[in-house]
Amino acid sequence: MTGTEPQFIDIGTGDARRRIAYRRETRSGSPRPGLLWLAGLKSDMASTKASTLADYAAKAGVDCVRFDYSGHGLSSGPFEEGTIGRWLEEAVTIFRTIAPGPRIIVGSSTGGYVALLLLKYLLENDPAEARRIMALVLIAPAWDLTEQLMWKRFSEDARQAILTNGRYLKPSDYGEPYTITRQFIEEGRKHQLVGQTFNPGRPILILQGLQDDVVPAEHVRGLETLLDGGHVRITEVADGDHRLSRPQDLALLLQLIEEASTRALID
Repeated sequence: MTGTEPQFIDIGTGDARRRIAYRRETRSGSPRPGLLWLAGLKSDMASTKASTLADYAAKAGVDCVRFDYSGHGLSSGPFEEGTIGRWLEEAVTIFRTIAPGPRIIVGSSTGGYVALLLLKYLLENDPAEARRIMALVLIAPAWDLTEQLMWKRFSEDARQAILTNGRYLKPSDYGEPYTITRQFIEEGRKHQLVGQTFNPGRPILILQGLQDDVVPAEHVRGLETLLDGGHVRITEVADGDHRLSRPQDLALLLQLIEEASTRALID
């Protein structure tokens, strides 16, 4: 397994300053684009999918960058202070400063949402940097997470806990319950894709399990109409769940990355 020592970069100022851990396996000489991994909620750069990506990059001879959001993994700060905007800022900074050259962005679940927001932000604010993104390869992208997949699906008791107490302890199928704060929900409304349709201008290749009850396939299919230009293609796995971490799932993921890489060379 590929494993470099983590490095750190400070992002933000004042009380919002946090120390972000990242790993970059630097390689040169390949014409293929490098990779940037964006993890899911409560996951980190040492996960099965992230490690599989790093191993693939080593064999392909391409640069690979992984990092932990604040409140995750080796990065500083409590999880409860995290917001979509804060993690987007971290992704933008890592992309601009740690991940040079053409890149394929690979994002899982919340990371898929952050990948879409990263592309949208750069298209609107820094088109030259946006041109470095050759494709997005997404696994069960949890777009509009805080509103569509959390707030609208929460029970009335959960909503009242958030409004009254400022937090709700959300059960998880993948570990201990975790805290969803009022700040997380309300700040997330600044980053909704609904009503903000845009043309990504490059391939958006998605891997989606049909047994996923965390980010349902119907929700993910909404990206086909939410994003203009016909760039979205979804590969559905009939017996796949949200994790999509079985050997056969990972093989499909690498096939999509290989396809995106080959198309980048042709284009």
